[in-house]
Amino acid sequence: MSHADDRTSPALRAARSLESSDAFDAVIERWQPRVAAALERRPELAARLHGRDLGHALHPLMTDLPLGLWMSATTLDLVGGDSARPHAERLLGLGVLAALPTSLTGLADWAVSGRRTQRVGTAHAALNSVALGLYAGSWALRRRGAHSAGVVASLLATGVVSASGYLGGHMSFRLGAPPRHHSGPATTRTVPDADEADVATAPGPPSTAPDA
Repeated sequence: MSHADDRTSPALRAARSLESSDAFDAVIERWQPRVAAALERRPELAARLHGRDLGHALHPLMTDLPLGLWMSATTLDLVGGDSARPHAERLLGLGVLAALPTSLTGLADWAVSGRRTQRVGTAHAALNSVALGLYAGSWALRRRGAHSAGVVASLLATGVVSASGYLGGHMSFRLGAPPRHHSGPATTRTVPDADEADVATAPGPPSTAPDA
Protein backbone atom coordinates (compact mmCIF):
# COMPACT_ATOMS: atom_id res chain seq x y z
CA MET A 1 0.00 0.00 0.00
CA SER A 2 1.41 3.39 -0.93
CA HIS A 3 1.65 6.45 1.26
CA ALA A 4 -1.08 7.99 -0.92
CA ASP A 5 -3.33 5.09 -0.02
CA ASP A 6 -2.55 5.62 3.66
CA ARG A 7 -3.94 9.15 3.46
CA THR A 8 -7.34 7.74 2.53
CA SER A 9 -7.43 5.51 5.62
CA PRO A 10 -7.44 7.32 8.97
CA ALA A 11 -7.71 3.96 10.74
CA LEU A 12 -4.54 2.69 9.09
CA ARG A 13 -2.73 5.93 9.89
CA ALA A 14 -3.77 5.60 13.53
CA ALA A 15 -2.58 1.98 13.70
CA ARG A 16 0.75 2.90 12.14
CA SER A 17 1.18 5.76 14.57
CA LEU A 18 0.82 3.24 17.38
CA GLU A 19 3.61 1.18 15.83
CA SER A 20 6.05 4.06 16.14
CA SER A 21 4.81 5.50 19.44
CA ASP A 22 6.79 4.81 22.60
CA ALA A 23 3.82 5.59 24.86
CA PHE A 24 3.41 1.95 25.87
CA ASP A 25 7.10 1.01 25.97
CA ALA A 26 7.35 1.23 29.75
CA VAL A 27 4.44 -1.20 30.10
CA ILE A 28 5.94 -3.51 27.48
CA GLU A 29 9.38 -3.50 29.09
CA ARG A 30 7.86 -4.30 32.47
CA TRP A 31 5.52 -7.13 31.47
CA GLN A 32 6.90 -8.74 28.31
CA PRO A 33 9.92 -10.34 30.05
CA ARG A 34 7.68 -11.72 32.79
CA VAL A 35 5.20 -13.25 30.35
CA ALA A 36 8.00 -14.62 28.15
CA ALA A 37 9.70 -16.19 31.17
CA ALA A 38 6.44 -17.80 32.28
CA LEU A 39 6.00 -19.28 28.79
CA GLU A 40 9.56 -20.60 28.79
CA ARG A 41 8.91 -22.40 32.08
CA ARG A 42 5.86 -24.16 30.58
CA PRO A 43 6.83 -24.98 26.98
CA GLU A 44 3.98 -27.44 26.44
CA LEU A 45 1.40 -24.92 27.62
CA ALA A 46 3.07 -22.22 25.54
CA ALA A 47 2.88 -24.40 22.43
CA ARG A 48 -0.85 -24.92 22.97
CA LEU A 49 -1.48 -21.22 23.59
CA HIS A 50 0.36 -20.38 20.37
CA GLY A 51 -1.68 -22.97 18.46
CA ARG A 52 1.14 -25.32 17.56
CA ASP A 53 -1.27 -28.28 17.61
CA LEU A 54 -3.30 -26.51 14.91
CA GLY A 55 -0.36 -25.42 12.78
CA HIS A 56 -1.27 -21.73 12.98
CA ALA A 57 -2.03 -19.15 15.65
CA LEU A 58 -4.87 -20.10 18.01
CA HIS A 59 -5.81 -16.60 19.12
CA PRO A 60 -7.65 -15.46 15.96
CA LEU A 61 -9.77 -18.61 16.11
CA MET A 62 -10.52 -18.14 19.81
CA THR A 63 -11.75 -14.58 19.33
CA ASP A 64 -14.68 -15.84 17.28
CA LEU A 65 -16.30 -17.36 20.37
CA PRO A 66 -16.71 -14.30 22.65
CA LEU A 67 -17.36 -12.02 19.69
CA GLY A 68 -19.99 -14.36 18.30
CA LEU A 69 -21.72 -14.60 21.67
CA TRP A 70 -21.67 -10.84 22.20
CA MET A 71 -22.86 -10.03 18.68
CA SER A 72 -25.68 -12.55 19.08
CA ALA A 73 -26.71 -10.88 22.32
CA THR A 74 -26.71 -7.48 20.63
CA THR A 75 -28.82 -8.86 17.79
CA LEU A 76 -31.38 -10.15 20.29
CA ASP A 77 -31.36 -6.77 22.05
CA LEU A 78 -32.18 -5.01 18.80
CA VAL A 79 -34.71 -7.37 17.22
CA GLY A 80 -35.58 -10.06 19.75
CA GLY A 81 -38.17 -8.25 21.84
CA ASP A 82 -38.89 -8.76 25.53
CA SER A 83 -38.96 -12.55 25.30
CA ALA A 84 -35.30 -12.57 24.15
CA ARG A 85 -33.99 -10.68 27.19
CA PRO A 86 -32.94 -13.71 29.27
CA HIS A 87 -31.26 -15.27 26.25
CA ALA A 88 -29.28 -12.09 25.53
CA GLU A 89 -28.24 -11.94 29.18
CA ARG A 90 -27.02 -15.53 29.07
CA LEU A 91 -25.08 -14.94 25.85
CA LEU A 92 -23.37 -11.89 27.39
CA GLY A 93 -22.27 -13.88 30.41
CA LEU A 94 -20.94 -16.72 28.29
CA GLY A 95 -19.03 -14.21 26.17
CA VAL A 96 -17.37 -12.77 29.26
CA LEU A 97 -16.30 -16.26 30.35
CA ALA A 98 -15.02 -17.13 26.87
CA ALA A 99 -12.97 -13.92 26.74
CA LEU A 100 -10.72 -15.09 29.58
CA PRO A 101 -8.97 -18.04 27.84
CA THR A 102 -9.01 -16.05 24.62
CA SER A 103 -7.01 -13.30 26.28
CA LEU A 104 -4.40 -15.83 27.41
CA THR A 105 -3.73 -16.90 23.82
CA GLY A 106 -3.38 -13.27 22.78
CA LEU A 107 -1.02 -12.54 25.67
CA ALA A 108 1.18 -15.47 24.69
CA ASP A 109 1.42 -14.24 21.08
CA TRP A 110 2.09 -10.68 22.23
CA ALA A 111 5.05 -11.77 24.34
CA VAL A 112 6.92 -13.33 21.40
CA SER A 113 6.15 -10.65 18.80
CA GLY A 114 8.26 -7.68 17.71
CA ARG A 115 8.15 -4.27 19.31
CA ARG A 116 5.82 -2.70 16.72
CA THR A 117 3.31 -5.50 17.24
CA GLN A 118 3.68 -5.21 21.01
CA ARG A 119 2.86 -1.51 20.87
CA VAL A 120 -0.27 -2.08 18.79
CA GLY A 121 -1.08 -5.15 20.88
CA THR A 122 -0.96 -3.17 24.11
CA ALA A 123 -3.54 -0.74 22.73
CA HIS A 124 -5.55 -3.73 21.49
CA ALA A 125 -5.49 -5.27 24.97
CA ALA A 126 -6.47 -1.98 26.62
CA LEU A 127 -9.50 -1.63 24.34
CA ASN A 128 -10.43 -5.25 24.94
CA SER A 129 -10.26 -4.68 28.69
CA VAL A 130 -12.61 -1.70 28.40
CA ALA A 131 -15.00 -3.72 26.23
CA LEU A 132 -14.89 -6.67 28.63
CA GLY A 133 -15.68 -4.38 31.54
CA LEU A 134 -18.63 -2.90 29.67
CA TYR A 135 -19.99 -6.31 28.70
CA ALA A 136 -19.60 -7.57 32.27
CA GLY A 137 -21.27 -4.39 33.52
CA SER A 138 -24.08 -4.89 31.02
CA TRP A 139 -24.63 -8.40 32.33
CA ALA A 140 -24.67 -7.15 35.94
CA LEU A 141 -27.10 -4.34 35.13
CA ARG A 142 -29.48 -6.76 33.46
CA ARG A 143 -29.31 -9.08 36.45
CA ARG A 144 -30.43 -6.16 38.63
CA GLY A 145 -33.32 -5.37 36.31
CA ALA A 146 -31.77 -2.33 34.62
CA HIS A 147 -32.24 -3.74 31.14
CA SER A 148 -32.10 -0.48 29.18
CA ALA A 149 -28.87 0.60 30.86
CA GLY A 150 -27.46 -2.85 30.18
CA VAL A 151 -28.27 -2.56 26.49
CA VAL A 152 -26.56 0.83 26.31
CA ALA A 153 -23.46 -0.60 27.97
CA SER A 154 -23.31 -3.52 25.56
CA LEU A 155 -23.74 -1.22 22.55
CA LEU A 156 -20.85 0.92 23.79
CA ALA A 157 -18.82 -2.27 24.26
CA THR A 158 -19.58 -3.30 20.68
CA GLY A 159 -18.07 -0.06 19.41
CA VAL A 160 -14.96 -0.48 21.54
CA VAL A 161 -14.42 -4.12 20.59
CA SER A 162 -14.83 -3.22 16.92
CA ALA A 163 -11.97 -0.72 17.19
CA SER A 164 -9.92 -3.34 19.00
CA GLY A 165 -10.71 -5.85 16.28
CA TYR A 166 -9.31 -3.47 13.67
CA LEU A 167 -6.02 -3.39 15.57
CA GLY A 168 -6.08 -7.18 15.80
CA GLY A 169 -6.45 -7.39 12.05
CA HIS A 170 -3.64 -4.89 11.60
CA MET A 171 -1.30 -7.05 13.66
CA SER A 172 -2.20 -10.22 11.78
CA PHE A 173 -2.45 -8.96 8.22
CA ARG A 174 -0.16 -5.93 8.13
CA LEU A 175 2.50 -6.89 10.67
CA GLY A 176 2.41 -10.65 10.16
CA ALA A 177 2.04 -11.42 13.85
CA PRO A 178 2.56 -13.65 15.65
CA PRO A 179 5.85 -15.10 14.32
CA ARG A 180 4.94 -18.28 12.44
CA HIS A 181 7.58 -20.55 13.96
CA HIS A 182 5.81 -20.38 17.32
CA SER A 183 2.57 -21.83 15.96
CA GLY A 184 3.84 -24.51 13.61
CA PRO A 185 6.86 -26.15 12.05
CA ALA A 186 8.93 -24.25 9.53
CA THR A 187 7.76 -24.66 5.96
CA THR A 188 9.44 -27.32 3.84
CA ARG A 189 8.31 -25.72 0.58
CA THR A 190 11.08 -24.44 -1.68
CA VAL A 191 8.67 -22.04 -3.39
CA PRO A 192 6.55 -19.70 -1.21
CA ASP A 193 2.82 -19.37 -1.56
CA ALA A 194 1.65 -16.74 -4.04
CA ASP A 195 0.72 -14.25 -1.34
CA GLU A 196 4.08 -14.73 0.38
CA ALA A 197 5.85 -14.08 -2.92
CA ASP A 198 3.79 -10.93 -3.42
CA VAL A 199 4.79 -9.66 0.02
CA ALA A 200 8.43 -10.43 -0.66
CA THR A 201 8.55 -8.62 -4.00
CA ALA A 202 5.99 -5.83 -3.77
CA PRO A 203 7.38 -2.29 -3.41
CA GLY A 204 6.31 -0.30 -0.40
CA PRO A 205 7.48 1.46 2.75
CA PRO A 206 9.53 -0.57 5.26
CA SER A 207 6.64 -0.59 7.74
CA THR A 208 4.71 -3.07 5.55
CA ALA A 209 7.17 -5.88 6.28
CA PRO A 210 6.06 -8.54 8.77
CA ASP A 211 6.98 -7.72 12.36
CA ALA A 212 8.49 -11.12 13.12
